[in-house]
Amino acid sequence: MRSHEKRVNVCPRTQGKYLVSVVLTAVFAIASLFGTLLFSADAVADAAESQAVAQVGNATYASVQETIGRTTLKNTTVTLLADVTESVTITPPKGVRNVTFDLNGHTLQATESGGAAGFAAITVPANMQLTIVGPGTVAGGTQPAVDCRGALHVEGGTFTSDATLMRFAETDETSAQGSFSGGTFTAPTLFNLLDDAKNLGYVTVRGGEYRGMIPAGLNTLALLSGSFSDLSNLAPYLADSLGLIPGGTSGDGMGDGMFHVGDLAISSKQTSVELDPASGLQQLSADDLLELTETQLNGIADYRLVVDSDQLQALNDQIDRAMQAVEKRKAFEAVSQNITITAVRNGADDVIDTNSSGGAGPQLRTSDHDGISAQVAVTIKAVAEPEKPEEPGKPGDPEKPEKPEMPRSGSAVQALAIISLLLVIASAICAYATVHLQSSRLHN
Repeated sequence: MRSHEKRVNVCPRTQGKYLVSVVLTAVFAIASLFGTLLFSADAVADAAESQAVAQVGNATYASVQETIGRTTLKNTTVTLLADVTESVTITPPKGVRNVTFDLNGHTLQATESGGAAGFAAITVPANMQLTIVGPGTVAGGTQPAVDCRGALHVEGGTFTSDATLMRFAETDETSAQGSFSGGTFTAPTLFNLLDDAKNLGYVTVRGGEYRGMIPAGLNTLALLSGSFSDLSNLAPYLADSLGLIPGGTSGDGMGDGMFHVGDLAISSKQTSVELDPASGLQQLSADDLLELTETQLNGIADYRLVVDSDQLQALNDQIDRAMQAVEKRKAFEAVSQNITITAVRNGADDVIDTNSSGGAGPQLRTSDHDGISAQVAVTIKAVAEPEKPEEPGKPGDPEKPEKPEMPRSGSAVQALAIISLLLVIASAICAYATVHLQSSRLHN
C-alpha cells in the first residue's frame, strides 16, 4: 500500500514538469519563426530596392517597361535609376498619351536579338508622344536607338547605333513627327524610313550635333540649326535662307571638322577695290571679280554666287575707256562702279540667268531674304593729261642780248653812295676854285 501511494503522489509532479517544457518549446519555436519571417521580409524588400532600374513618382520598379505601364496622368515622367539592357515600347496605361523619359545620366541599351529582326532600344507607337531629356545615353547597338510611328521630341542625351540611328514612318493611317533641339547623334545613317513607310513623316532639326550621313530623298526633313559632320545630301534639307559655316567660324574658335547651320550670307574681304590704269588693265570676268574682292558664300555646293552682268559690263566699258585714254595720252577722270553679288540656288527653272548665253538659270533667293546679296565697289583711278614739251627756238633768229641787270646787293649801294660823295666834294672844290680865281682877277 505504501509503495502504491508513493507512485501515485509522484506522477502528477512529473506530468506538470513535462507540460511546462512543452509550452516553453512551443513559445520558443513561434518566436523563432516570427523572427525569421521578419528578417526574410526585410531581405526581400532590400533586394527589390537594389534591383530597381526606374521610377515614377516615389515608386520604383525592376524594369523600364513596367515603369512605363505604371505612369498616370499626374505622374508621366519615367526616370532611369541605373544602366539597363532592355528594349522598351511606350505603352502607358489607358488615357496617358504623353510620356517623358529622363535618362538621368544612365544608359538604356537595346536588347540584342539572336534573330534577323530585332527591336529598337525605344519604340514609339502611333498616337503616342515621347519626350527624351538628358544627360544619358540610348544605345541601339546593332538595332536603331529609336523607332517612331508617333511623336518624338529629343531635348538632350546621347544616341548611338551601329546601323540606322532613328527610323520614322508615315503610312496611310498615321504620320510620325520628330523634333530635335539638343543632343549628340552618332551612327553610319542618322535618319531613315521604317520598312512599311511611304514617307519619313515630319522631322525638324533645331539643334544638336550629328555625326553620320543623312540619306537623300527624305523630303519632309528640315534642318534649321545644328552641327553636321557629313555634307552629303544636306542641301535640299536646308531652308532657302540657310547655309553651312565650317567649324571654328561661329564663335567657338575651334576647328572641330563640323559644319554649322547659319544664316546664308555673303562676305567680301575687299568691299572696295581700286584699279590703276597706269599699271595696265583688262576686262574682268565674274570669277575675276570674286577673286579680286575675295567674296565667299557660307553655303554648300547647292548654292553659288552670281555677279550682276549689267553692272559688270558697265565696269568693263569704263576699263576700256581708261585704257584708250592711256594709249592716246589723254586725261581720264576717276569713276566708281557698284556691283551686286547674289547667292543663287541651283536647279530652279523659272528665272533666266543673265550670266549665261541662254536657257533656264537658278532661282534668285533675294526676294524674301535681303541678307543673301552683297555689294562691292570698284574704282578706276584718274589719269592726268601729260604735259606738252617746250618748243625749241626757230633757226636763223638772232638771240636777243640780255639786258644787264642793275646790282641790287648792299655793296653796290655803298659804292653809289661813295661816288655821290666824291662828286659833291669835286663840285665844292670846283666852286671854291672858281670863287678864288674871280677874286684874284679883281685885285689885279
